[in-house]
Amino acid sequence: MEKTVPAKDRLMKSEKNWMNGEIRGKILVTLCAVIMISATLAITIFIGTKGLQSFITNGVSLIEFLTSKKWDPSNAGHPLYGALPFIFGSFAVTMLSALVAAPLGIGGAIFMTEIAPSWGRKILQPVVELLVGIPSVVYGFIGLTVLVPFIRDHVGGLGFSLLSGTIVLAIMILPTITTIATDAMSSIPKTLKEGSFALGATRWQTIRKVLIPAAMPTLLTAIVLGMARAFGEAMAVQMVIGNVRTLPSSILDASATLTTIITLNMGNTTYGSVENNTLWSMGLILLVMSFGFILLIRYLSARRKI
Repeated sequence: MEKTVPAKDRLMKSEKNWMNGEIRGKILVTLCAVIMISATLAITIFIGTKGLQSFITNGVSLIEFLTSKKWDPSNAGHPLYGALPFIFGSFAVTMLSALVAAPLGIGGAIFMTEIAPSWGRKILQPVVELLVGIPSVVYGFIGLTVLVPFIRDHVGGLGFSLLSGTIVLAIMILPTITTIATDAMSSIPKTLKEGSFALGATRWQTIRKVLIPAAMPTLLTAIVLGMARAFGEAMAVQMVIGNVRTLPSSILDASATLTTIITLNMGNTTYGSVENNTLWSMGLILLVMSFGFILLIRYLSARRKI
């Protein structure tokens, strides 16, 4: 006859298995967290070390690097490493694309959540998701073959310009802003809207004076996330912006960004050379700006919780 296991023993065995599962789960998630933290620290230390070598080891002037307009590493007599045109190009194309995408994204979010019937969101949501799934090189290729000739023929200039980069980047960051803004507008308590209607406000007055101010911290977070995405984009911008080494005088002039110069020159430099180290310095600037965007997002998120 089979021996019957007492209920107390079964309970102890079940508790032991549960404890073992808890321990394994805790070890697994702790290991994942350690890997993520270690990877972040390793990347930061590596880029920081490489990025500072041009100033510490090679004697490149930090002030000249940040403020000079001339970039000519091939000058045998006196190589020039002025990254100001590329820094300006990165900030210019990022700010301009945000100015274009932010109203469109927030307007689309308001339309989906407050104006359109239920079918409106069912149509727009897949469209936004489709824009997210398109590779950046496809955006760049479309911009190169369609947008650049259109601007050259109907607006002016060579077509390769800040305007082309702005439009391409605006389309690329539009899904990010729209998605987060839609979630922000959807999460607003209905009591705010109902209270506004009860006081006699119209729908547009409610949207403008109640809903948008209530969602403003999250809407600003969406814009900053879009700017962070735009600031680090390389391939699509490289194909349409012109990649020149001078400061643009208008939005129709060609320009360059930190990312485009890095991708264009990384294969033409020797590892450990001064020019190669200055490219790492540009990467360090990108990393610092990414940290700046993250801190700004954290600040806006903290405001949202207050």
